[in-house]
Amino acid sequence: MERIRDYFFMLLDAGRALLRMGPASVGADTAAKPMAKTLLVPIRSLRPRHRAAVLAHLLELSAADRYLRFGYAAQDALIERYVDGLDFDRDQVFGIFNRRLRLIAMAHLAYAKDPKADRCAEFGVSVLPACRGKGLGAKLFARAQLHAQNDRISLLFIHALSENSAMLKIARKAGATVERFGSESDAYLQLPARTLQSQMNEAVDVQIADTDYCLKVQAQQFWGILAGIQEVRQQIRQSHGKSSP
Repeated sequence: MERIRDYFFMLLDAGRALLRMGPASVGADTAAKPMAKTLLVPIRSLRPRHRAAVLAHLLELSAADRYLRFGYAAQDALIERYVDGLDFDRDQVFGIFNRRLRLIAMAHLAYAKDPKADRCAEFGVSVLPACRGKGLGAKLFARAQLHAQNDRISLLFIHALSENSAMLKIARKAGATVERFGSESDAYLQLPARTLQSQMNEAVDVQIADTDYCLKVQAQQFWGILAGIQEVRQQIRQSHGKSSP
């Protein structure tokens, strides 16, 4: 019930924001602005059609951020290869979009390929610098954790550099056991069996994310059409001004 209540509040906030928005705000980059105080952060499950958005997001990361995310200095070509190799059918990729439909944070829940470890999955996350400090990484971890639980995954695994304090903090806060091996650390989180409540919670989360994304798409389309109409009117005015004696 609490998630459903939050869902309706999100719809109300989105409607108000749509009325306040204009062409300038849709075209502006809102990632650097403080996020509105909403009850929920819609997290969308990404599909192959989002591959370009995932690539653009990862290419925005600095060399230091890429090192923390992948554990090595990932050049553009390596990132492109990683994105091309994403298996959206086997794994789960989650993303958070801003109003401009820019992917500002994403997580990869990678399922083990070894049949002997089919109840295990690995979590990785990245957040654009301007959007950090808002708990987006933790929210993505919680979303991935819920999906893994419902998909009968029993062990959620995180492999990170020991200097990646932000990632390890998320893991510890979720109750994971963290083991350090020099410059690298492993975190393990035992997941409970899925329940009717956990499945309902995920269903609501999916509906929230889908609705939020549709609202953002419609907002861009609406203000894009309006901007086009205004541009035509301006051209007509200028044409009349030139033709007048």
